[in-house]
Amino acid sequence: MKFTRLLTLITEVLNKDSDTKVDVSLTSQLARDIELWSRMYENHPPWLKKDRIYTMGLPAAVAGELARLTLLEFDTEITGSARAEYLNKEYQKVVRQLRLQLEYGCAKGGLILKPYVTQTGISVEFIQADAFFPINFDSSGRMTKCVFASRLRKGDKIYTRLEMHEITNALLRISNRAFVSTNDFNLGTEISVGAVPEWAELTGSITFSGIDRLPFGYFKMPLANNTDATSPIGVSAYAKAIDPIKKADKRYSQIDWEYDSKETAVHVAESMLKYDKGQDRYVYPAGMERLYRTLEFDNGAVSKPLLDVFSPEIRDEAYYNGLNHQLRLVEFNCSLAYGTLSDPNNVDKTAEEIRSSKQRSFDMTRDMQRNLQTALEDMIQAMDFYASIYNLAPVGSYDVTFNWGDSILSDKEQELISMQQDASMGFIRKELYVAKKYGVSEEEAIKMMPAPDTSLSLLEE
Repeated sequence: MKFTRLLTLITEVLNKDSDTKVDVSLTSQLARDIELWSRMYENHPPWLKKDRIYTMGLPAAVAGELARLTLLEFDTEITGSARAEYLNKEYQKVVRQLRLQLEYGCAKGGLILKPYVTQTGISVEFIQADAFFPINFDSSGRMTKCVFASRLRKGDKIYTRLEMHEITNALLRISNRAFVSTNDFNLGTEISVGAVPEWAELTGSITFSGIDRLPFGYFKMPLANNTDATSPIGVSAYAKAIDPIKKADKRYSQIDWEYDSKETAVHVAESMLKYDKGQDRYVYPAGMERLYRTLEFDNGAVSKPLLDVFSPEIRDEAYYNGLNHQLRLVEFNCSLAYGTLSDPNNVDKTAEEIRSSKQRSFDMTRDMQRNLQTALEDMIQAMDFYASIYNLAPVGSYDVTFNWGDSILSDKEQELISMQQDASMGFIRKELYVAKKYGVSEEEAIKMMPAPDTSLSLLEE
């Protein structure tokens, strides 16, 4: 079932249970955009045409690169008590999957990290933006109501479970509802959650008091929502680059066609080839079927030669320049540094433009790290909440450390230039600059430096 269709059905269920019409934060237009972003990421954009327009896979490249930069030097840990040790064990499992899952979050605009309790403890489920439905947010932009949809197929029956999380006046209510249908166009008839063996252990509804947030972490891209300016829901990393990506795919396909259409061939008269009556075809020299193209010359060599080589000039440079221009637009609209996708050897940009593009990438990465840290902190708090409710670990406090590294948050090249100036003016010791530049200790830096010139001091004596 399409994401947009499921949103419509969920909205109908909510409206049926409410005295007034429910105002859903996830609009139908935004739902269609999420479907588009998903199709683009999965290399199935709507502009593909068989044997005419192919895809370069740019959406996945953009999302993957932003996820890589964000977590390049990431290190995090929970410490402080036996409770912290228990949480950290499960937390590190999340961290190991984070880069892969963050790529999905970049592509589709958001990602939920949702802890849940199993027979063996706490696990965390990663839910992509086309599998959850934000309903309401508070004035600070924090989600206060959300619906998760799970579907099972058994024979000709389709089972749908709607899990709703809602915060109202410090009360957290988690409810489950199940439906069964024989088609993919509606939810069908409501049934007991326990009627489905896979969901038999779930409760219909449960309420907790003294809770100030939903029990999961929500990561969203740090970008303004240009689909719906009033919505706090995240948008894709390439939401502002859809048209440049479309044109880049077209330019890429034109280059492919340019090479195919200009492939060297030999036009040969049928009279020069042997005809195989049994297979009803002309026989070409072994292994050369691709090289020859059969033509019928009415007048033989009078009008044209019996062998004519077709080898026109390939106009690849102009096409590659056009493609490179589109890639630069994609980089700009996705906050990537020039040369990430485009040809890094193309120097038509000024040094200041290149520096600005690097800074743009640093700023985007830093903002993503902030949003991801907030999501992880909320997820850890939810894990701690479940550990207390179900008595999974001794009561105790915990501390979380986040180390994002320096190479992404600052421009290392600019930092080294500044340190070099400080060292030359005597503001800092020179070995500090050498140690920073080459990644060595101060002792090793001193050994690397030239020995001081003592000739001047001897002359003075």
